[in-house]
Amino acid sequence: MENKQSPIIMWFRRDLRLSDHPALSAAAQTGRPILPVFILDDLAQALGAAPKWRLGLGLEAFAQSLSHIGSRLILRRGDALTVLQNLITETGASGVYWTRAYDPDAIDRDTRIKSALAEQGVEAKSFAGHLLFEPWTVATKTGQPFRVFTPMWRSVQGREVATPEGVSSIKAPLNWPTSENLTGWNLGAAMNRGAAVVAPFVRPGEIAAFEALHEFLDRIQDYSHDRDCLDLEGTSDLSEYLSLGEIGPRSVWHAVQRAAMNGTQGTDAYLRQLVWREFAYHLMYHTPRLLSGNWKPGWDTFPWNTDADHPSVVAWRQARTGIPVVDAGLRQMYVTGRMHNRARMIVASYLTKHLMTHWKIGMNWFADCLIDWDPAANAMGWQWVAGSGPDASPFFRIFNPLTQQEKFDPDGVYLKHWIAEGQTKPSATAVAYFRAVPHSWALDPAENYPSPVVDLATGRARALAAYEGRKTG
Repeated sequence: MENKQSPIIMWFRRDLRLSDHPALSAAAQTGRPILPVFILDDLAQALGAAPKWRLGLGLEAFAQSLSHIGSRLILRRGDALTVLQNLITETGASGVYWTRAYDPDAIDRDTRIKSALAEQGVEAKSFAGHLLFEPWTVATKTGQPFRVFTPMWRSVQGREVATPEGVSSIKAPLNWPTSENLTGWNLGAAMNRGAAVVAPFVRPGEIAAFEALHEFLDRIQDYSHDRDCLDLEGTSDLSEYLSLGEIGPRSVWHAVQRAAMNGTQGTDAYLRQLVWREFAYHLMYHTPRLLSGNWKPGWDTFPWNTDADHPSVVAWRQARTGIPVVDAGLRQMYVTGRMHNRARMIVASYLTKHLMTHWKIGMNWFADCLIDWDPAANAMGWQWVAGSGPDASPFFRIFNPLTQQEKFDPDGVYLKHWIAEGQTKPSATAVAYFRAVPHSWALDPAENYPSPVVDLATGRARALAAYEGRKTG
């Protein structure tokens, strides 16, 4: 007979919420005590500076949410299996539940843990929750994963998305195990002085996530046009919340659908982007090489620069390329932890094409600097721009940064917001960039703005020549 006092360990990872949480709902429905746990294992330790710092803020906010319903978050550090086994011994827990992850390292870890716990007679169950649709449930008519986005979008438009489930209370154990102290983990150490600069731009936690969603719904009717405009607040601002699971994609989907049913225009344009996120995750699940190498092997011989310390790459990294819209995008990232999606495409195109630098260098840098870092979206985005990925933009589609600037920031609002050099009274955000970056860069807003690292026409011609040589060589 099942012991109703035997706890279930609810192992939280990138699902720091109480709503739209199938694993937590299933655990609560057993009527057994629940031990919420977060483990700082090797995969979490390997996060870049900004996402690890943002994780710390998310954990702090989530611990507060749990305390409001009479629970608490237990923090442990170490090998995930070892930590779980120790907790089982300490508490008499007979089950471990978690939300599935889809990157290859997490899959390997979770498979190993599920097998080991099963051998011990411990119930180990994984649940959906990070995506709208599990990757193995969406396929072409021949049963293959989609490799082109538009057919996938058409295939899921009419599919039912499960109604979000959540909890308002969970049963606490009679005795709580010890927990490590979040402050002692020092998850923001690698951010150095940048943390204080970025902090005012971050609102962590599930409550803030829903506030951001509702704010977005007030302007979603203009999303199709405004999302590309650098000088407008046109994007959803939900990426960091989706990344850490502070809001579930099903909650977002249903909220947008309700807005559509109430007559709000422009909702399809956003739902399409939400499914683009799915597309990236499904590709990562089915073809894990998306994260580590060219998705199209034919690009393996392309003559990209692979020296991350090449002077042109250093200038790009320091947001001193001499191309204002490129530098503005990077500076926005250093000050806020995020970058406008249109700016991401411009910045990535410039690095991979005008500077002929391998997309992995840019991908890795973003992984260190973005608070909304997401393994699938980051890799997919870089490979899409570079031309090496699935359903990618053709390599010969080379953004002209000046044309992009004129089209999406016609009055220079975005540039003035982020470029201090040359302004008599630069904005606080533009000056903040110099406080956010490392002292070792020795940058000063009083300096002259740099000349272009490469002439745009020259860089374009060089990239196209390399592309033609690849085709004929």
